[in-house]
Amino acid sequence: MREDHELLARVRELRQRGSGPKQIARALGVSSSRAGALVRQVAQAEQADLAPDRRAVVGCWVNAGWTSGLGMSAAPQWVAADPLGAQDQPGTGGFAQILIARQERASKVTVCGFLVDVYCLGVKNVIGPEVMGSGSVDAHVRTYYSAFDHPPLTIGIQQAQQIVHGAVAYARAVGFGPAPGFDEAATHLGTPPPGLPAISYGREGTPFYIAGPYDDAPAIVRKLEETCGPGQYHYYAQI
Repeated sequence: MREDHELLARVRELRQRGSGPKQIARALGVSSSRAGALVRQVAQAEQADLAPDRRAVVGCWVNAGWTSGLGMSAAPQWVAADPLGAQDQPGTGGFAQILIARQERASKVTVCGFLVDVYCLGVKNVIGPEVMGSGSVDAHVRTYYSAFDHPPLTIGIQQAQQIVHGAVAYARAVGFGPAPGFDEAATHLGTPPPGLPAISYGREGTPFYIAGPYDDAPAIVRKLEETCGPGQYHYYAQI
């Protein structure tokens, strides 16, 4: 046990110096397979020790059509990657459903999902963080986006951070906080760095509330009346 601990400490030191598995094997006087196993063990421990938002990104996705109705002049590359959004078809806009997967350890990943109302309410629902086997991610992605007619788009983690945190800030400005569980999931999402393209939220720049089946629609409309003022918002709801 002590020998293994000392070997792992030596592997960690050699890795920090930039040594690869073959160099580590020679330095330790062990076989290449033994050195490889030690390197993987150290890498797994280092990954687990990282803060959730520093762990390696396995994948990041958003639904097609998420850009519809948003002010995206500062992000033409994001618009170009979402041709469905440019069509502005009914039912395609208003929500960005974000899913991220980060490495947890060698054969495990952590997934978090954010249902984002980009027209008004910000983050309406959160799933995770949920740990699963690496081989389960593809099936989880299909299930998470099964309600959509088009497959999800693969995006970068910084874009996902900008979409989610920008929508949260917009929603707070009109009186709505994010869903329960957001803070914990947000530790895995991370925050966007400065200098990313700005997104103008709301439908064509104006808060537009689309009622969901579990919303208290009258209360939400009253809040919009209070924070935005008469005629400064729109809604689609049976109240």
